[in-house]
Amino acid sequence: MSRGSFNSSFGAMMAVAGSAVGLGNIWRFPYLVGQNGGGAFLVLYLALVLLIGLPLMLAEFSIGRTTQLGTVSSFKSLAPQKKWYLIGYFAVIAGFAILGFYSVVAGWTLKYLYEAAINAFSNQSTAELSNNLDNFINSGWQPIAYTAGFIALSAYIVIKGVEKGIERYNKVLMPVMVFILILLCVNSVTLDGFAQGVDFLFNPDFSKIDTNVVLNALGQAFFSLSIGMGVLITYGSYVKKEENMPATKGVVALMDSGIAILAGLAIFPAVYTYGLEPSEGSTLVFKALPNVFAQMPMGYFVGLLFFLLLVIAAVTSVVSIMEMITAFFIEEYKMTRKRAVIYISLIVFVISVVCAISQIEDSSLVLFGLNIFDLLDTLSANFLMTLCGLGIAIFTGWFFGKKKLRAVFTSNGRYLNWLFPVFFFLLRYFCPLAVAIIFLSKVGFI
Repeated sequence: MSRGSFNSSFGAMMAVAGSAVGLGNIWRFPYLVGQNGGGAFLVLYLALVLLIGLPLMLAEFSIGRTTQLGTVSSFKSLAPQKKWYLIGYFAVIAGFAILGFYSVVAGWTLKYLYEAAINAFSNQSTAELSNNLDNFINSGWQPIAYTAGFIALSAYIVIKGVEKGIERYNKVLMPVMVFILILLCVNSVTLDGFAQGVDFLFNPDFSKIDTNVVLNALGQAFFSLSIGMGVLITYGSYVKKEENMPATKGVVALMDSGIAILAGLAIFPAVYTYGLEPSEGSTLVFKALPNVFAQMPMGYFVGLLFFLLLVIAAVTSVVSIMEMITAFFIEEYKMTRKRAVIYISLIVFVISVVCAISQIEDSSLVLFGLNIFDLLDTLSANFLMTLCGLGIAIFTGWFFGKKKLRAVFTSNGRYLNWLFPVFFFLLRYFCPLAVAIIFLSKVGFI
């Protein structure tokens, strides 16, 4: 069956960066920095991206690039008659779970973009702005409607294919995202709290680092780069074999970390200027910042840009996960791309509806003490993705074959031969240990 491929190095880079850069960089990263000591967390996070995130990215890409197949078919090809393909199935299950709850949050970004566009923030009191998200969630039908719109938008891009959909749109959306972040950072320079925000972000106090901070940085480094979802295996299968893989993935890791830092520069000066707490948590973006935009000079434009940024980040991430599952359906069930995407979108929509309803106050949709939204978040992040990442690290480090791995890593000796021993050591020994620690911490053993 004919497969698509990325037509250019820039297109491949933007597509992979779009997968890695999501709401976690703009929504989750700033409040993790706020809750874990500021600059010390940032330094630790960057070190772990280099030591763990980048090797695991390269490992996933090596699998896909070698086989030119998706996440399940790759393991079936490399290890026939063995059970390694279960990693791929776990990744597909994780993909559906993530799309189920993530699409709901993505729907929130569309809602807030609309609110910003009609200048609704300026017409609401501080209490109304703070309660806006809760009221929206408890309305029931509104989150479902916005989620449906978001899923349809993402499905449209995936149906267009690898070159005309994913690559083409990421080549536009990713530069736009960076441009918006730069504009927001320029605006931050004009705020009274700019110096405090910069000091908080870049002046590390290493006395604040404890086991919990290390584990949070380790988890963020792992999850921020879309590791353990099979996305990078699938995207790796679309990359031409003559590409300089380490250099391309290195740039992606830098972009991912850089965008998270820019998000911090855009958010923390506003936090200090308007008397918020940097450790406010996940409510910061949807509850506190609209109040900031309502008070800020040029707040209408800043708010509009910020929520447009969130929508773009959500789209590029959802498209990448949807493409991973689409490749699985095409390869395993011999479907056309259009039919596969339609089926996937309908399944995701049903899961998302359940997730949205479960968030309504006093909802009975609770399992193991968690509503379905939180359950799928916990299941995917704490178990499925971590186990997939661990399996990928062990497979590539111990069973893939050192000679074969060197050939794909260096493009048959053309690039960075000197770096391969470092990469192989990290992949074989350090990464499995680190991911195992993440898993044990998530399930409560550490």
